[in-house]
Amino acid sequence: MSKPSRPAPTAPAVPPGSTVPDDRPTSALRQAALRLATSAVTTAFRVYRIHPAIWRFTARNYHPAMERFARLNAWMICQHAYLDVPAYTRYVEEGGFRFRWWDLTSYRPTSKHDYVDRYPEDQRCWHGVIETVGTVVDESSGSSGTPYNWMRSKRELNTVHKNVAGYITQLFGTQRLFAINAFSMGAWATGTNTGIAMSKIAMVKNTGPEIDKIVDTLRHFGPRYTYLVSAYPPFLKHLRDRLDAEGFDWDRYDLNGFVGGEALTEGLRDYLEERFGRVYSGYGASDLTIGMAGESDLSVWLRRALLTNDRLRTEILGEDEHRTPMIFQYNPLETYLETTADDELLVTLNSSDIMSPKLRYDIGDEAKIVTFPEMRAAVLREPGGERSRLALAFERVFAAQRMKLPFVLLFGRKDSTISYMGANIYPLDVENGLYLDNPHAADIESFRLALVDVGEHEQRPVIHLQLRADAHLDDAGRAELAERSAAGVLTHLAAVSRDIAQSLEEDPTAADVRIEVHAHGTGPFEGESTKIKNVYLVDESDRSPGSAGAVPAAAVDDSRER
Repeated sequence: MSKPSRPAPTAPAVPPGSTVPDDRPTSALRQAALRLATSAVTTAFRVYRIHPAIWRFTARNYHPAMERFARLNAWMICQHAYLDVPAYTRYVEEGGFRFRWWDLTSYRPTSKHDYVDRYPEDQRCWHGVIETVGTVVDESSGSSGTPYNWMRSKRELNTVHKNVAGYITQLFGTQRLFAINAFSMGAWATGTNTGIAMSKIAMVKNTGPEIDKIVDTLRHFGPRYTYLVSAYPPFLKHLRDRLDAEGFDWDRYDLNGFVGGEALTEGLRDYLEERFGRVYSGYGASDLTIGMAGESDLSVWLRRALLTNDRLRTEILGEDEHRTPMIFQYNPLETYLETTADDELLVTLNSSDIMSPKLRYDIGDEAKIVTFPEMRAAVLREPGGERSRLALAFERVFAAQRMKLPFVLLFGRKDSTISYMGANIYPLDVENGLYLDNPHAADIESFRLALVDVGEHEQRPVIHLQLRADAHLDDAGRAELAERSAAGVLTHLAAVSRDIAQSLEEDPTAADVRIEVHAHGTGPFEGESTKIKNVYLVDESDRSPGSAGAVPAAAVDDSRER
C-alpha cells in the first residue's frame, strides 16, 4: 500500500524550472507522476535485457547524453524511495531533507553503518514489505563477525543474471560456451549467482574451488567447448600450475578466465594468459550486486598504458598519484556511480525491481570516474594526435568489443581493509589477533597491512609490526613474536569471519599470512611520529618478492574451541 500524502503547507511560488529549494512536501499528483515515471523507466530497462544481443547493442552505442538520463533516473529512484521506503523516509528527513527538482545530491548518502545497521530489513523495502516467494538471501560477514544478510527478490535476481549474461557474451561470444564456476558455493553471493547467471547463456558446472573436479570435467568433456573458469585470481593460478604439472594439452583447449574477489595484478594476468586465452576481472559487492562493472580489452590496455606512459598517467590520475587502479567499464543506466569530494564511490542501483533499494550507497571504495569521450580525448592529446602510436593502439583495442561505456578507476578500500581470497581483512580483527595469547604483545607499538608479491605470481597478506622504542628482542624473540602473531591473527579471523573460515577450509594457501618485524621508526614506519592518526595500509607495489623478514604463519589448530 502506498504511503499517504503529507498535508502540504502554503509556500511561496517557485518559478518553473527553478532549482531553488522547495520546502513543500510533494503533492499527490507529483508523487503519482514520479512513481509512474520510475515504473516506466524500469519497464523500459527490462525490454533491453530481453536478450544479451540488446545489452551488447546498448553498450556499443552508449552516448554521453545517456549519462544525464541515468542521473535523472537515479534521482527518481531516490525520490520514489523517499516516498515509499519507510526507513529511507526517516533517514533522509533526519538529515534535514529539502526537496529539489533534479538534484540528486539533496538525498543523503547511505552506508552499511549509517543505514543498514539502523533499520530492519522490512523497513528498507518498498512499502515496508518483504517479498518471500523467489527471494534469495546472500550472506557476508563483517569485522564484528555478525553475518549480514542481503535479500534479493526474484525480479532483482533476474536483472542481475541478465546483465551478467550480456556482459559475458560481449567478451566471449555465445558459441558452445561451457562455464566452470569455481567460486565458493557457500552463502556468499558471487558463487551461487554467477552459476545462475552463466546458465542463461552457457552450459554450467558449479564445481566450487576444487581443482580435482575441474580437471576431471575438462578431461571428460574434452576440447569441443569454449571454457570459462570463474574463480579468485590465486585459484586460477593454482589451476594453471596443476594442469601444467599433469601435461595438459593446452593447444587443444580454449580456456578462459573470469576472476573476482580481489585485485588482479598485470603480472598474474600475463602468467595466466600464457595458457588461458583471455582473463578478465569483474567488480561487485555483496552489499549491492555482482557485476556492477567489468574489464574489457580496452580497460586492460588502458591500465597497462598507465604503467608505461607517464604523460597519460599524469593526465588521468594526477601528478602525485603513484598507485595504479583497476579499470572497469560500467553501465550507468543500470548502476549509477558518482564520487564524493574525498573520492569515495557512491552507488545507486537504477531499478525499482531492487526490493531493498540501494541509494547513493557508500561502499567504502576509493575511485575515479572517467567518461569514454574523456578517456579517448586524453589518449589523443599524445603528440601526434589521432595518428600517434598510442591513439592507433587505443582504436585497435577498442574495436574488439566496441563498448563506449564510462570507466571506473578503482583504487581499493578507504577503510584500511585488504581483500584476499574473496574476504576482507580489517585492522580491528588484526589487532585482536596480534594480542591473542602473545607473550610479546607488549613489545608491539603499531602495525600496518599490505598485500605483497611473494614470487611465482602469488600474493599474500603481510602484517608489518613496529616494535616499541624500548623493546629489546633478539632474533629468536622476533621469530617467536612473528609466529605467535600470525597464529593469533589467523585464529581470530577464522573465528569472526565465516568468509575467511571458509577460504581457509577450501584453500590451505589462504593461511599463509606473513609477518615482518621492524625496529621502531624503520621500514614502512619511518617518519610516522609526525602523523597524528594511525595509517594501516602499506603500498607494496615496489617491494621485491619474498622480502627479508617475512615469516610464514604457523598452522592453526582447527580443533581449538571458537
